[in-house]
Amino acid sequence: MLGLTAGIGTTLVLPSCNLPERGMPVPSLGTARAAVLGIANERFFPITDTAGLEKEFLAASERARLVRGLTVDAPLPRVQMLAVSGGAENGAFGAGLMCGWSEYGSRPTFDLVTGVSTGALTATFVFLGSKYDGQLRSVFTDLNPADIMIQRGPMAALFDDAMADNLPLLNVISAHMNEAMLTDIAAGYDDGRLLLVATTHLDARQPVIWNLGAIARSGHPKALNIMRRILLASAAVPGALPPTMIDVTLDGHQYQEMHVDGGAVAQAFLYPAGVNKRRREKIARHQAVAPAVAYVIRNGRLDPEWAAVERRTLGITMAAILTMITASGNNDIARMYQSTRRDGIDFNLAYIGKDFTADVPASLDQAFMRELFDYGYQRARHGYEWAKQPPG
Repeated sequence: MLGLTAGIGTTLVLPSCNLPERGMPVPSLGTARAAVLGIANERFFPITDTAGLEKEFLAASERARLVRGLTVDAPLPRVQMLAVSGGAENGAFGAGLMCGWSEYGSRPTFDLVTGVSTGALTATFVFLGSKYDGQLRSVFTDLNPADIMIQRGPMAALFDDAMADNLPLLNVISAHMNEAMLTDIAAGYDDGRLLLVATTHLDARQPVIWNLGAIARSGHPKALNIMRRILLASAAVPGALPPTMIDVTLDGHQYQEMHVDGGAVAQAFLYPAGVNKRRREKIARHQAVAPAVAYVIRNGRLDPEWAAVERRTLGITMAAILTMITASGNNDIARMYQSTRRDGIDFNLAYIGKDFTADVPASLDQAFMRELFDYGYQRARHGYEWAKQPPG
């Protein structure tokens, strides 16, 4: 009787519900050709092709030479790279570390900054230098959950696209990502520096790397809006926050893509393997290459987190998902470590250590984030001891 009643109730509710709708998805064979703003280098699909991204890296090097007045044969100065991982409220760690590093006085200007999920927000501020540290601190220490999302009712699991509305987060992003920030990102791009952010294209089941510097530099009237939406999509944890729908054009027709948190594919990235092919060829021929150093911030722990699991469907499912996310993050670190070793790049890793013992009482808890921010800040302001390889 209960099952029958539930079935009838659902049938009665469905017609009156405003179910979320979407535009026509891009045909499978047109994924890589669909354009957002019509800028040739606005984004890349690293699983299917790295040629465009490799070309972008080479073009950035040429711009860097031009700005510095270097000849083609002159060696470039040390290349500084930074990758910031996802981690939800754990993103406060990386934000604190960067602010503390600024105070210590040795934080470099990064030539390449990449970010995933909450790390995409950090990466954008870091790319612009220490003058944006105040905004970076505010995002990770002054906001409450209500400033990020509006909880929906339990029926959202059946009749909506997420358990919460992320309009407040869009407002926060828009308050910071303004015309002034757009101009500064464009200037960094002109200097030969790259800011890359990843989202997950759900229809295509693959990651997308967005070239925020090129988008900012384009002068397109929709550039600011699409950059806000990219950052919103990068932080859209599937199921928890709504996906970001992005309008695209293909062969003169309008379509719509569904994008979510880049962490669905990878927790962090530096560059696809094909990008540094020329560097590896030079190393193999014993030719000189530009010195390079990579810093990786893992907004999370790398030691296993133990927790008793109840023998119930939901508890088992959630524990399995968290285990997969942890394993994915560890695998990303290992992959970047092996890539940098192969390419002759100095590897440096930061992560939340065992000495940080606070437990998060609730998602996006402000007190917890402030404590974690201070943890990263205090260690960096006295000179952070970067790990030269992943634990174990």
